[in-house]
Amino acid sequence: MTAPPLAESSPRRGGGVLRHVAGKLGGALAGLAGVVVLGFFLFRLIPGDPTVTMTRGRQVDEAQIAELRALHGYDRPIVEQFGQYVGGLLHGDMGTSLFYRRTVAELIAERVWPTLLLVGTSTLIAVTLGLWLGIRGAWRRDSPFDRASTGVALVGWAMPAFWLGMLLSMATGNLFPSGGMRFSNTPPDFWSQALDVAHHMVLPCLTLIAVVYAQYQLVMRSSLLEEMNADYLTTARAKGLRDDQVRRRHAVPNALLPTVTLVFLHIGLVVTGAITVETVFSWPGLGLLTYEALAGPDLPLLQGTFVVLAGSVIVMNVLADLLYQVLDPRVRAS
Repeated sequence: MTAPPLAESSPRRGGGVLRHVAGKLGGALAGLAGVVVLGFFLFRLIPGDPTVTMTRGRQVDEAQIAELRALHGYDRPIVEQFGQYVGGLLHGDMGTSLFYRRTVAELIAERVWPTLLLVGTSTLIAVTLGLWLGIRGAWRRDSPFDRASTGVALVGWAMPAFWLGMLLSMATGNLFPSGGMRFSNTPPDFWSQALDVAHHMVLPCLTLIAVVYAQYQLVMRSSLLEEMNADYLTTARAKGLRDDQVRRRHAVPNALLPTVTLVFLHIGLVVTGAITVETVFSWPGLGLLTYEALAGPDLPLLQGTFVVLAGSVIVMNVLADLLYQVLDPRVRAS
């Protein structure tokens, strides 16, 4: 008995998936290599001598500055410096911060958690709000609610994050802290610390939500509008399903695909966009650390934060693409 064609084609399909995943991972590695090269040479164009950062506030002469420059390798040819930097990265060494006198990896490890807390919370709220507004607006197209919610979303989307953050800080500065992550005199118990952090997070979180949720709302609204005239919805209504059942069971799940992939695609961009928000509110995350490194300039710290932030965008792009493969059966079948 001859095996069905589907059974014969499944190994080829599995091999195609593996080749696709391998291609995406290879592209991600090439992108990360480009980030390392760009980050190293780009920051060498910033005006200023890195050794000035190390000697700021100290009485030093030219001989001492030259000795420090030689100690950190800044007097070597640029190609030799790059080779030393790449060799250090391959061994997990991002260098030592000129300003903090600590390893860059150690500083990034400390600052990444406040950024993840801020970005994760704001993204979760923005996705929930954007999906709800997009679904309700599309199902009630051209209603006053749809017009108002879409208009507000477009205004928020158009606002620069740092400018909106400063407006919120001026408008509500008496209600919420406008800087830092916690007060120094907060009791050390868990709940007091958690409430203090949540209180400080209100304004930066609101700023990120206001400039992010509109994308999820508009994409969800557009996707659902495309699904509303599909034949399968007419069939579902003809079977006697109520309007809310048609929307919940059939229309919304099919319209969710572009928005779900957009969430992963946008997380990396939100992380990099948090630089301005963290700077405005002095939130002690990777964004503020990058700003402090720019003010130096602190080249090892700048290169480390650049690799991490740009790398997060690349990783999220790959995850979004692979997730699309999993969720969309038409892509899997091709």
